[in-house]
Amino acid sequence: MANPETSGKKLSDLGLRLASALVLGPLVLFITYLGGIAFFALMLLAATLFLWEWFSITGAKHRSVPALIGFASLTGLSVLVYFDLATTGLGLILIAALVVFGANGFSKDGRWAGEGVLYSGLSLFSLLVLREGTVGLLFAFFLLFVVWATDIFAYFTGRALGGPKLWQRVSPKKTWSGAIGGLVFACLFGVGVVHWAGESDLVLWCLLAAMLSVVSQAGDLLESAIKRRFDVKDSSRLIPGHGGIMDRIDGLVAAAIFAVIAGLVSGGTLADPISGFGFG
Repeated sequence: MANPETSGKKLSDLGLRLASALVLGPLVLFITYLGGIAFFALMLLAATLFLWEWFSITGAKHRSVPALIGFASLTGLSVLVYFDLATTGLGLILIAALVVFGANGFSKDGRWAGEGVLYSGLSLFSLLVLREGTVGLLFAFFLLFVVWATDIFAYFTGRALGGPKLWQRVSPKKTWSGAIGGLVFACLFGVGVVHWAGESDLVLWCLLAAMLSVVSQAGDLLESAIKRRFDVKDSSRLIPGHGGIMDRIDGLVAAAIFAVIAGLVSGGTLADPISGFGFG
């Protein structure tokens, strides 16, 4: 028999998650629609909080010189991409990650800090160039809906159907049924967004949605593995019912980085990777 206190807590947490999503979701969509400096500012804030939480999880000092170099590099990257210097911005992040690693004596802790700078920087870079490139607004909305649908429907499908665990050692609550449910609904929502926008090549969009959904779930598992490695439950308590910014955008940043890589492999450029897919 279920414990009433446990059930009540789960319902309370679900209510907080829903309330936070109803506030933050439309706000993110609105700022994404606006684009420009408002979008750059939001992405920089998210990346900075992401790196702050990474340092918290891995035990790095937030106000040390290496940490400040990491935070400054994110700001520099944003400015460079804003002024169409994407390649220089990417180079800045790579150099900053190496400097942070070296400033910590090339130690294991320094490696974790450098990896945090690299991951948050690549995430910020990817989100910015995707929004600024070919069909940027549409692709940004497509990416958001694919990742959100994956997250939401993986949760509810997994709870409804249960079944074998996806990777119990890393994330005990995630199931294969949830992963498949998230994948299916991600394709439906992603294709729905581009169909509503009047795009063709829906099969290609669907395949891309499927790949982004899988990578999004992999990003979620990656963060779970890191938190388990350092015995941390949530990256922070920033967002009521959700935990920290890392807990909310782990799948989004992984999918964004993958989209940039896939676009580059398909013939796109660093400043406009999605042009490689031939959309627009």
